[in-house]
Amino acid sequence: MRYAQGGGLTDERRIFREKLRMEAAERFRHGDENTVIAHDLRISVRSVQRWRKAWSQGGPRALASKGPASLPLLSDDLFTVLERELLKGPVAHGRPDQTWTLFPIKTLIGRRFHQSYTVQGVAALLKRPGWSCRVPARRAIERDEAAVAGWVKETWPSGEGPGRRSTPLVVEDEAGFSMTPPTTRTRSRRGHTPVLRVRGRSRRRLSVAALVCYKAGERSRLLYRPCPDARPDGRKSFSRKDYRDLVQSAHQQLGGPIVLVWDNLNTHLTAGMRRYIADRDWLTGFQLPPYAPDLNPVEGIWSVPRRTTTANRAFADPDDLIIAVRRGLRRLQYRHDVLDGCFAGTGLRKPS
Repeated sequence: MRYAQGGGLTDERRIFREKLRMEAAERFRHGDENTVIAHDLRISVRSVQRWRKAWSQGGPRALASKGPASLPLLSDDLFTVLERELLKGPVAHGRPDQTWTLFPIKTLIGRRFHQSYTVQGVAALLKRPGWSCRVPARRAIERDEAAVAGWVKETWPSGEGPGRRSTPLVVEDEAGFSMTPPTTRTRSRRGHTPVLRVRGRSRRRLSVAALVCYKAGERSRLLYRPCPDARPDGRKSFSRKDYRDLVQSAHQQLGGPIVLVWDNLNTHLTAGMRRYIADRDWLTGFQLPPYAPDLNPVEGIWSVPRRTTTANRAFADPDDLIIAVRRGLRRLQYRHDVLDGCFAGTGLRKPS
């Protein structure tokens, strides 16, 4: 890159450019042509023309570096102090919100360093060291970080240890897809709000359960199953029997023992499901720690169809929603790199 992040040249790059200009000045003195100089120095001919004009008017001094365009009000040492204050979070500075925006940072700089910045100046100040506007990750208040760290350190190695390297690791999760995604857009004339006709009394959500299978030396696999319709009891979510059939189907397709990892849904913790796992010698079950969706790779898989096949659509028919979700998940079954990337996003060690 020619310029550093945030615009302008760094000190090292400014010295390098000045050295190029001095080499060009020496070539000017010997009468070399602009195209030859541009080719040898690997720069544009327009830059050489501009430098030659400045050199003809003021000599080599006209090509000397004049330093940075402007010096920031906060030095590097003071910005390090500001960065430590920002990492403490807005709550530590008396704000009710947990997100940093430019105006509160402007107020913090004024109170801490007695320097006046504009909002645009704060944005430029943060951009060069690598700060940018990011989407924060959400964590439940009830989450026990010590328990999560202990599970990753102790429980997870027992599920993918040396004795089970030939056993597929199966991770399960379920999600719901709405018939009216919030990202719906359409074209219309200015001043006329478009209207989308959707059913108001129909079932507006589709529940899907999915299993992602990881095995050392083999490609990752995705198995999924929508929630069955027309239950006698009127249940709209997966039952213990549905989860049992899904795990049984995974066992038949993988052709051997499996290690099952899933969350603490009440259906997973029923006595019947525990008894089912205990009675199968080919099945070993592990529970994820509470409020830890970031350890489940299937959570990352759900975001793919929400951004692709179901995004920017308003479904008027439940069958259309089912077809779109199935199409998106069917495409993911052939995207082994995406499945592996979702696992890498958890930070857990993959079976190898």
